Amino acid sequence: MIHRRAVLGALAGTAAAAAAAPSVAALPGADSGSDQPLPSGEADRAFMLGILERMALPILERMASGRLKREWTPAVSPTWDGRPLEVAYLEAFGRLMDGIAPWLALPDNDGTEGRLRRRIRDLALESYARSVDPKSPDRLAWEGHGQTLVDSAYYTGALLRAPDALWKPLDSATKQRIVGVIKGLRRVSPPYQNWLLFASMNEAFLFSAGEDWDPMRVDLTVKLFSGNWYAGDGWYQDGEDFHFDYYNSYVIQPMLLDVLRTVTAHAPAGDRTRGWPELLTAARARARRYAAIQERLVAPDGTFPPTGRSIAYRAGAFQLLAQVALQRELPDGVTPAQVRGALTAVTRRTLEAPGTFDARGWLTIGLCGHQPSIAEGYISTGSLYLCSASLLPLGLPPDDPFWADPPAPWTSAKAWSGVDLPPDRAL
Repeated sequence: MIHRRAVLGALAGTAAAAAAAPSVAALPGADSGSDQPLPSGEADRAFMLGILERMALPILERMASGRLKREWTPAVSPTWDGRPLEVAYLEAFGRLMDGIAPWLALPDNDGTEGRLRRRIRDLALESYARSVDPKSPDRLAWEGHGQTLVDSAYYTGALLRAPDALWKPLDSATKQRIVGVIKGLRRVSPPYQNWLLFASMNEAFLFSAGEDWDPMRVDLTVKLFSGNWYAGDGWYQDGEDFHFDYYNSYVIQPMLLDVLRTVTAHAPAGDRTRGWPELLTAARARARRYAAIQERLVAPDGTFPPTGRSIAYRAGAFQLLAQVALQRELPDGVTPAQVRGALTAVTRRTLEAPGTFDARGWLTIGLCGHQPSIAEGYISTGSLYLCSASLLPLGLPPDDPFWADPPAPWTSAKAWSGVDLPPDRAL
């Protein structure tokens, strides 16, 4: 087993790398208020890999050997709404995989990171097989609560983000079982808000896998969000209502982009794709604007406004910024290095706080440590693994400018240290 300590040390010599980082900006220390230099990209990547390993192994080692449900009972919100606890296992596995899939898709090598990737990929493939095997004690609850539709979209989203690493290597029986349970979720009638995107993600996955799919579900969803439900300046409504929360990043923008990219890239020309390329172009422009807003929301100390639903998803609130960085589509004036700094700062503030992990290595409910009262009635510890979304840029290789460029302060760090800045502009 490769331990987190080995990754942190062997990848970066983290402490030395951070100490040697050029002092391009001074940031307030999270605890003492003292100024500290920004760490190097090498140190940032080592930290993010350590978080990935710390989150992934407790789930995947158990699930790959059929021990997950036996050895882990997820905690729930004090106001738990009574849904079957079985949904929490799909939440944990699907959300974890959606965040780490791009990293698993990188080429293998014989270094410390490459060995860790091979190990986690092997565990993930075995876990996918067990998740649909009727004989497995860790078969997930596909036929139960409607919440299954929600987390099936993260489960299939990982397969869309890394098909060569996670879908193609599966045996034919597992593939057919996955297709079967995903088609079976058409029984869930989603409410007309972000849930429509979960159904559309599953249809996009089925299409990418060469299976029968329902283009009407996709067409209805992308046109509602692109037209009726676009609020302006890079923001979408969540159905008929606008909510000032992070669902544009948890769900709406990442899934809208993934659905449109999939059906536009692979579908043949014809009536069922009419207008989708244009919708994708608009969605990409809106995503870049929203990414610029997200980058500005990160305070110099890595905090961000704790507003709206589901803030116990921690750094998952910045999935859209992480995805746009992964896809190398950052807006003008926002550099990869400053986004690396912002995402690392957010991940540190939300995942290094005392009490974030329990004694057995599981995430606890909270935004900054253990804060169970912050959770809505649908939150379990399985839900929290959406925070893996901040790790999406690990899918860029170490020599990509995102990781290789010298450290740079993000917008708020510059603004609150007196650096002269150009004005922000609406889309």
